[in-house]
Amino acid sequence: MKPKKKDIRALTKEQLRDFFVANGDKAFRGNQVYEWLWGKVVHSFEDMTNISIATREMLQENFVINHIEVDNIQRSKDGTVKNAVRLHDGLVVESVLIPTDTRTTACVSSQVGCSLDCKFCATSRLKRMRNLNPDEIYDQVAAINKESLLYYNHKLSNIVFMGMGEPLMNYNNVIKSIEKITSPEGLGMSPKRITVSTSGVPKIIKKMADDDVKFNLAVSLHSAIDEVRTSIMPFNATFPLKDLRESLEYWYEKTQRRITYEYVVWGGINDRKEDIEALIQFCSYVPCKVNLIEYNPIDDGEFQQASPQEINNYISNLEMHGIVVNVRRSRGKDIDAACGQLANKS
Repeated sequence: MKPKKKDIRALTKEQLRDFFVANGDKAFRGNQVYEWLWGKVVHSFEDMTNISIATREMLQENFVINHIEVDNIQRSKDGTVKNAVRLHDGLVVESVLIPTDTRTTACVSSQVGCSLDCKFCATSRLKRMRNLNPDEIYDQVAAINKESLLYYNHKLSNIVFMGMGEPLMNYNNVIKSIEKITSPEGLGMSPKRITVSTSGVPKIIKKMADDDVKFNLAVSLHSAIDEVRTSIMPFNATFPLKDLRESLEYWYEKTQRRITYEYVVWGGINDRKEDIEALIQFCSYVPCKVNLIEYNPIDDGEFQQASPQEINNYISNLEMHGIVVNVRRSRGKDIDAACGQLANKS
């Protein structure tokens, strides 16, 4: 039985150079292959046209390229594009291209399913099947960059890790993917244009600060009262707000970069005066801004968007205390591409 071929993109550039030297070729051949894999994002050894046929055949004998396939593309009436992305083992994740007048943003997935159990999110109902590899995350971004050029005539401008999965539960692979995305040998994007959104894993938030990451941090908060937050995000019992607060204070002390809190207001859940007061208090710990996000139902009726009056109460009270607040209207609702809807109908 022949041994299983290794995915060539699991190799570093140095390992590729060593492979060619060990096989009687020049080390620079590894540089060429590395550029094809990451800079040009080819999915076949046959496409590496400046490499001899014999060398391409040798690569084919030894390695595979476990690339993604965009199985299905849906376009919303508002211009949002949702990709159903098939992985090499047949599993599917979703990623989204979100356009505005001035930029295009890629919303990418980090896990098949999700490690956490937020009750308002369709993805969490899938449970986690596996983590995505760095190249699978990278491929999502590369595919959306092509779509941005095709549909909007400019390169992708921003990336948010807000698709399927909890990025901090796949920390090492997410970091490796960002290193490739920001490398001049990859997509060359600025880390300042990348936001990693987490439901809040305190230990890993501290690790990110220690690792001196350069991307932005967003926290899916939704309540600053432990009892309420645990009722809608049960993992909060394991990672309570006290621990989250401490990790965010550590993050700011190390990085001096403010945090974005993502916050949905639901009727009868977190729309009371005490909910607003608790959020204001939580915002006082570290410099931050609040994004109030429109809720997108996932069919069971348990969660309902709060009334405009209750949302305005949040806005006026936050602004009264000098807290920057933005209201984020959902995009792509008609194709189930909005926040919390990914995997709703897959």
